[in-house]
Amino acid sequence: MAEEPRREWFEKDYYAVLGVPKNASDSEIKKAYRKLAQQHHPDTKQGAADAEDRFKEISAAYDVLGDPEKRKAYDQVREMSGSGFGPGFGRGGSGWPGGATGTGGSPGGVRYEQVNADDLSDLFGGLFGGAGRTRGRRTAAAGRRGADLETEVTISFDEAMSGTTVPIRIDGPAVCSRCHGSGAEPGTTPVTCPQCGGSGEVAENQGFFSMSRPCPRCGGAGRIVESPCTKCGGSGAERRTRTLQVKIPAGVRNGAKIRLAGKGEPGVAGGAPGDLYVKIAVNPHPVFGRRGDDLTLDLPISFPEATLGANVEVPTMNGPVTLKVPAGTPSGKTFRMKGRGAPKKGGRGDLLAKVKVDVPEKVSKEEKELLGKLRDVSKESPRKRLGVN
Repeated sequence: MAEEPRREWFEKDYYAVLGVPKNASDSEIKKAYRKLAQQHHPDTKQGAADAEDRFKEISAAYDVLGDPEKRKAYDQVREMSGSGFGPGFGRGGSGWPGGATGTGGSPGGVRYEQVNADDLSDLFGGLFGGAGRTRGRRTAAAGRRGADLETEVTISFDEAMSGTTVPIRIDGPAVCSRCHGSGAEPGTTPVTCPQCGGSGEVAENQGFFSMSRPCPRCGGAGRIVESPCTKCGGSGAERRTRTLQVKIPAGVRNGAKIRLAGKGEPGVAGGAPGDLYVKIAVNPHPVFGRRGDDLTLDLPISFPEATLGANVEVPTMNGPVTLKVPAGTPSGKTFRMKGRGAPKKGGRGDLLAKVKVDVPEKVSKEEKELLGKLRDVSKESPRKRLGVN
């Protein structure tokens, strides 16, 4: 169901609260929120009188702009507000359409003598899911989901091929170890807010329809902590260092992200925790490269091996194997060795061995004499196809 418009949507510029432009991307909004939330979290600004209010304001802005559907509705409400649709709309004020009775001018010269609740329901229905009528009591507030976190670990190429488990340390907000996130002192529990009945919102009559706003008593949480936890002050979160074990699957690629569900920042007012994304950086290997699920290798061979053919040893991630190089193999030819690549679902990729004829920098006297004889008996120049000798 679409989000019902709230009075503060007309009054609050959430983009200004987060310090981002109206055309900011989702990632820019998330980055701005995380930075501000960390700066103004009550745990990091203990003693600051306005820290909690500022944190709530930032969280409220992200609650709307961080949700694509809410953001779309909010942008349309703000656009209508700038065109004369405001919080006073429906009271017979200057905003078009006018009040419930009487005659008022409208754009294009059309005159409206009466606007009823059904008209408003049609007007807002497509945007807010029928917000033109006062709805029944909402279900209890579910709290706000915690922010996602991201970190990075570096592993070796061999570890990426075989899989590994690595420890990571996360320093930041975590579920309070004393109250386990409830915000209430152990032995007590939060109680349902008597003013909003646990919905976290109260309705405000706007004439033809009512608009909701956060409950002033519980701040939108839907519950009240009568005996706050002595460790977290009722927030349900504390700042501490956590050590987590991350299992990295065999065949993981450089830049891949592993999601650890529920290991991000704790939720607010009983909301679910966010997720932790671990970005994998794989160090390069001195011998092997990678192309998708295939591994690559430059394989040096001698001139006699290329000319006469030979069986040569080729290194793989599971030990050396023998490759038959046919006689007359040119430098640069690539041999595909099945099943010798990176692990993947249902098997392994291939190893692509590219042969390169190796030219020695130094040769012995005997080798020099033999090479000289070979040169003298060679009957065809390799440059013949170029039209020269």
